[in-house]
Amino acid sequence: MKIFVSSDMEGTAGVVDWDQCRPSGSQYGYCCDLLQEEVNAAIEGAMAAGASEFLVNDSHSAMANLRPDRLAGRARYLSGRHKPLYMMQGLDASFDGVFFVSYHGSMGGAPSALSHTYNPRAIAGVWLNGTPAGESGINALVALGHRVPVVLITGDRTTAEEIEPFCPGIRAAVVKTSVSRFAADSLHPEEAREVIREAAREAVLRLPDAAPPAIDLPATLTIRFRNADLAEMATWINRVERADELTVRVSDEDAIRLYRTFITVVLLTRGIAE
Repeated sequence: MKIFVSSDMEGTAGVVDWDQCRPSGSQYGYCCDLLQEEVNAAIEGAMAAGASEFLVNDSHSAMANLRPDRLAGRARYLSGRHKPLYMMQGLDASFDGVFFVSYHGSMGGAPSALSHTYNPRAIAGVWLNGTPAGESGINALVALGHRVPVVLITGDRTTAEEIEPFCPGIRAAVVKTSVSRFAADSLHPEEAREVIREAAREAVLRLPDAAPPAIDLPATLTIRFRNADLAEMATWINRVERADELTVRVSDEDAIRLYRTFITVVLLTRGIAE
């Protein structure tokens, strides 16, 4: 069995501040170690259930946060920040399942530590077919395009709840409960890894019954920006239409093409937002 792992960082137990997950931060190295162990726990749990091949797509910030020599399972390591399919680069139909490790809640949702949706300076909220979606729900479009089930997510409770409408029955390893956007009650790192390891094992054992994401096609992404200039710029992209002063929408029957259009919107508006 072959597992694709997309790893972020903000959902790691103990991580609650931007300083902890940016290279300039004083705690960044330590928190990279915490993330590395959670990624390894997911791989180890999957191996215990029979998975034998792994690709880890480092998907946080500059996308070079892990040490490849310390990855469990002799996993392949996809790193670097220029990826056409961004957090989902490397996934194809040859994989049996997808893991989302150390994910976080959406910008427009319930309190979640370090919540954002791709770019907190530009995007105020995203809806997928009318349902609030974070990065997990949006990224599930690529899994749908390849007909691969998303079977594990790790992070806080809000994150686990947000993906459920798109991936019903997904195994969730809840390693912290958010108090606010900058505070959370986290499990001890060793306990967090145990929770992840067991959830990953169960997710792989249940793969024969797992289905691709439950997202109706054609699908529509509705994107609300923090100001009108960003919304206007987004309409420069083909198929993106203005809904109101702050909001645009884009629809497509091709799930992967829809995701690529969204990523183009993110990258284009990032320049003016920053």
